[in-house]
Amino acid sequence: MLKLSEITKTYKVGTFGGKSLYAVRKVSFDIKDGEVISLIGESGSGKSTIGRMILKLTSITSGSIEFNGQDISTIKKADLKDYYSHVQGVFQDPFSSCNPIFKADRIFEIMHEEFFPSMPREEWDEKLVEALHCVGLNPEHVQNKFPHQLSGGQLQRFLIARALLLDLKFLVADEIISMLDASTRIDVLNLLADLKSHGLSILFITHDLSLGYYISERAVILYKGTVVEMGETDKIYHTPLHPYTQMLMASVPHLDHKWEQKTTDLGGKVEDITEGCVYFSRCPLEGKGEQCRADIPPLVEVEPGHQVACCCFQK
Repeated sequence: MLKLSEITKTYKVGTFGGKSLYAVRKVSFDIKDGEVISLIGESGSGKSTIGRMILKLTSITSGSIEFNGQDISTIKKADLKDYYSHVQGVFQDPFSSCNPIFKADRIFEIMHEEFFPSMPREEWDEKLVEALHCVGLNPEHVQNKFPHQLSGGQLQRFLIARALLLDLKFLVADEIISMLDASTRIDVLNLLADLKSHGLSILFITHDLSLGYYISERAVILYKGTVVEMGETDKIYHTPLHPYTQMLMASVPHLDHKWEQKTTDLGGKVEDITEGCVYFSRCPLEGKGEQCRADIPPLVEVEPGHQVACCCFQK
């Protein structure tokens, strides 16, 4: 379905753009048909940048992204409509994703005109009602309303329904439930799980580890734009190997006992690393040394379905 091969995104910073800042560095993974992958990391780790590159909202500095075997960088402007009919994104703030002066009816009408101009009105109306029902919305509660007249949960469902009206095969879900209340979150998660069961592939971008565990088969852990651990969700969560992943897991609160004051900061000063391991300055492992500072550790498969980028696991 979708394959990322060593994609990198850099920005020019400093006086006269004399320095380069890595937002994403040589990230590679693939997503199969009907698969959900969680992209997990703290703010600034490059999660949303990867999502935006997949959606062609941000250019790729190097590397490639292939969708069904086609390098998306070769897609010409005239063919973008066909690409977006299969690949769509839903973002963290649903209210910023809609034109506030358009009612839902007008948004749907624009889609009809742009993507299905030859579809008869009656057939389109049936398709629209089916999409709204699929996400648990009553058409009467959505149509003829402005975005601000809908709740956050309703608007996120509306945006998913808008994507489903197309021949959708891949969805970038970027922090789509972080602004929703707890009772609404589970409904949206279950909706995504249902869509996955019907063959939709999803990149679920989140900083919430519990949500990633709930919905995905595989997880990719990012730190400062670099993949530090990747594999089957159960293995990542139950036997985290990279010290950064271990810190993330230790930060998750548990419902079976009260919070105890303890530090999950593994020490060290957070530094911008241009070469070598990006986690070197914070790494608590005794085995780290000059090799860690000098070399970028590649992902190594330590067990089937579980890879980690750490010099301590190099042979």
